[in-house]
Amino acid sequence: MKRFLYFCSLFEKCVMISFVKGKIVSVTPACVIIETAGGIGFCVNISLATYSQIKDLGEVMLHTHYIIKEDAQVLYGFAEEEERELFQLLISVNGVGPNTARLILSSMSVGEVLNAIATDNVRAIQSIKGIGAKTAQRLIIELKDKTKKLSLADSTKISVAYNNNKYDALTALVALGFPKAGAESVLDKVIKAEGINLSVEDLIKKALKYL
Repeated sequence: MKRFLYFCSLFEKCVMISFVKGKIVSVTPACVIIETAGGIGFCVNISLATYSQIKDLGEVMLHTHYIIKEDAQVLYGFAEEEERELFQLLISVNGVGPNTARLILSSMSVGEVLNAIATDNVRAIQSIKGIGAKTAQRLIIELKDKTKKLSLADSTKISVAYNNNKYDALTALVALGFPKAGAESVLDKVIKAEGINLSVEDLIKKALKYL
């Protein structure tokens, strides 16, 4: 038995599934089944934020976190690398398990969680179902320094609509003769200043003022 437990310990440290890429077989707000090129179907647990970004896609690549328990092996997937990083930080806090961390990321965007931690906003975190005042306070205290490396600008990558609108606006600007790199930089500045809900037309009009 000791030898078996030792082997499991080594296995957990060595095995790392960094990402899963393939065809979406089925997807729900909590789980997606991805068929890889090798014909293997992975059941990946996801947050609502990730679901909103992949629900209409045919193929996807998710950054993953693999957890081995005594009675289960669970794979969690994230559309954005920043979401996975925050998930890993959340589960490092005593009292915050994977399912609680996923609930947090389903209730708040990455940017909103980072902002709540940075501003000591216990009430915002406590508003999430299942998170008490002590857990919220502990989470802020333990992660305040660790989350500084994650950019608050990631909150501008929340929705698929944002990505589509930016892409369409960028395509139009390039077609008008503007360099792609410069146009994309200006669009990012406009989005940061005005928010992510601008239409394609408004993005183009505002960007033209700076190009």
